[in-house]
This record gives sequence, structure tokens and C-alpha cells, in this order.
Amino acid sequence: MASSALRSKAAAASPWEPASARALQREVKRNAVLQTAAQLFNERGFHATSLDDIAERLHVSKPTLYYYVEGKDQILLECVRIALDLMHEGIEAVRRAGGSAIDQLKACMRIYTGVVTQDFGMCVIRIGEDPLPEPLKTELRRLKAGIDHQFRRLIADGVAEGSLAPCDPKMAAFMLAGALSWVGRWYRGDGALTPEQIADQGIALLLNGVLQRPAPAAPETASPPAAQRARKKKEGQA
Repeated sequence: MASSALRSKAAAASPWEPASARALQREVKRNAVLQTAAQLFNERGFHATSLDDIAERLHVSKPTLYYYVEGKDQILLECVRIALDLMHEGIEAVRRAGGSAIDQLKACMRIYTGVVTQDFGMCVIRIGEDPLPEPLKTELRRLKAGIDHQFRRLIADGVAEGSLAPCDPKMAAFMLAGALSWVGRWYRGDGALTPEQIADQGIALLLNGVLQRPAPAAPETASPPAAQRARKKKEGQA
């Protein structure tokens, strides 16, 4: 009886965590590596950031990083992939929700702006694909092309429904995405505007323009003297 109790106690006090818990911890730490790397890439540039820099900010040794990533190229690709996946997921959610093409386009523009103001999204804009070797560069272009085609489709649908002026969807998609992408260049977390405010103002400017439109003309009304003459004429005919 006593030996059975000891065996049960020993089993309950196992210092090893379940495999699921270990996998979760590894994922959390891997995400921390990617997030820290994205921040440093955006601050210093890709080439000026070393694995030693990433390890130092995380308070770990450089060899520890290799348990989570293969190297700097893979880190950059993963950072960019996360950002583009966020865009794809957001756009797909908008499509599933339905609504008019113009409402969907505005929602997707908000999603795009929100992503490029985050660490991973800034990597897409500030670092881009140039540092990556082939075939990683080709894979990144494929992911970006998917988002471009979603914007083209929404713009074409907007023209068809009459909410957007006739235009070349390809050119319009390039212009809209290019303008929104630039937010990732100049956005600062301590700036005067939140990402939501930037998105609202950016959408209004891109879709409505900056030209002052003339106010609609007021309906014509008879001047008092004319109105009095018309009334007198009517009274004389009565």
C-alpha cells in the first residue's frame, strides 16, 4: 500500500510538462523572436541587424535562436508572411461578410492600413523583398500578388455597381495600395494620429480627392418685386 502511494506521488510530481504545453511555449518564444527581429529590422534596416542584436534584445544567446529559426533570411520571410497572412485573412473575412463593393473596398483599405502600422507590416514596406534570395523572393511576390488581385476585383465590382467612376482597375489598385503602403514608412506609434484615424482620413482623401467642389446652386426664387407684380396681375384678372 505504501509503495503504491509513493509511486502515485512521484508520477504527480513529474517535472516535465505535457507535450502540448512545451509546443505552446516554443511557439510563444518563436513569435517573440520574430517580433523582436521585425522591430530591429524596421529600426536599423535588415543588413544592419545581426542575429547577435536580436539575441541581445531577447536576453538569450545566439545559438538559442537557432532552435526557433534557421537564419536571418527565414526570419524576414516569416515576418513578411505573417503580415500578408493578416491581410489575406482580413480581406477574406470582408468578402464573407458581403455588402456593396465600395463598402468592402473601404473595409479592406482599413485592414491594409492597420497591418502596415504594425511591426510585421512595416517589414513588408520598409524592408521589402530585395534582401531575400530566390526562391524566397518569388514566394513573397506571389503572396503580394494575391492581395493586389483582391483590390482589382473590388474596384472592378465598384465600377460595375456604379459606386466608383470608370477606371482601369489595375492602375487604381496600384495607386491605392501604393498610397496606403507609404503609411508604413512614416507612421510612428507616438504620433498624433492613431492607425484608425489615419485609415479614415486616408480613405476619404483617396476616394474623394482633395479638390474643392462647388456647392450646389440654390433653387431660383422670384425676387420680391417680381412676386408682387405677379400677384397684382393675378388680382387684376380676378
